[in-house]
Amino acid sequence: MRLVFAGTPAVAVPALRSLAERFEIAAVITREDAPLGRKRVLTPSPVAAAAAELGLTVIKANRLREEVSERVAALHPDLGVIVAYGGLVREPLLSTPRLGWVNLHFSLLPRWRGAAPVQHALIAGDHETGAAVFQLVPELDAGAVFAETRRAVGPDETAGELLESLAVSGSALLTETVAALDAGTAVAHEQTGRPTLAPKLTIDDARLDLSHPVDRVYARFRGVTPEPGAWTLLGADRFKIHAARPSAADPLPAGTVAADGKRILVGTGSRPLELLTVQPAGRKPMSAADWWRGAGGEAVLS
Repeated sequence: MRLVFAGTPAVAVPALRSLAERFEIAAVITREDAPLGRKRVLTPSPVAAAAAELGLTVIKANRLREEVSERVAALHPDLGVIVAYGGLVREPLLSTPRLGWVNLHFSLLPRWRGAAPVQHALIAGDHETGAAVFQLVPELDAGAVFAETRRAVGPDETAGELLESLAVSGSALLTETVAALDAGTAVAHEQTGRPTLAPKLTIDDARLDLSHPVDRVYARFRGVTPEPGAWTLLGADRFKIHAARPSAADPLPAGTVAADGKRILVGTGSRPLELLTVQPAGRKPMSAADWWRGAGGEAVLS
């Protein structure tokens, strides 16, 4: 089985490594180097770095245009595999591999089709999620499913933690599916049920509305952590919240910050949210207690 792999972020690396142990990877497609950090240094994607470590041919492209299709066609792959590449596979590339393309997606399809399935699952308060391997088709995440794995969502898991876990379990699921396709025993089933969509989150989606009940505020916090990163306003400035948890303390007015012993609480529409690690504008992340002492014991978030 000769594969072409497309992926970009760290969440795709376990799948690449797992496949490379069992199959021939003719090439790895990933997005072009991107500027990172304050100095904006051009940096290869995590998948590009892993592919280089594995000695694999790397094709860097932000769009899968004609030249990419021609390079892939010249490799005569049996199957294309995509995991969080960050771009659409269209014709003629979609039909170039002998068996088409399969996609590892981090949700239980057809729930949460789109770029941010884990984030939306947490924001919506889902208690179960998983990963699915499906046949790529022109319609967004709508192809027949070969296999899926399910797991409960931990009550305090953030999107980053859940994605990291699903990347590992999903890589095993993907590798076994590719093995079944190689053996000719794979069977796919059409998706059933009402689809829901999970578009990419913006920075505006990461703002916490403290007038909502604490469970809803905490669900959004978990869904946008670490990216795009939860925030609210302190005066006119963005105030980032890196770590928090619900509190059983007595209610406070929404947005009002108060100390309860060593705990720093902010009011919501029900019980308070305990602030653990925060980042005021222009500052580095710090403990909420350190920030509170520096703030003089008075603040309102909105």
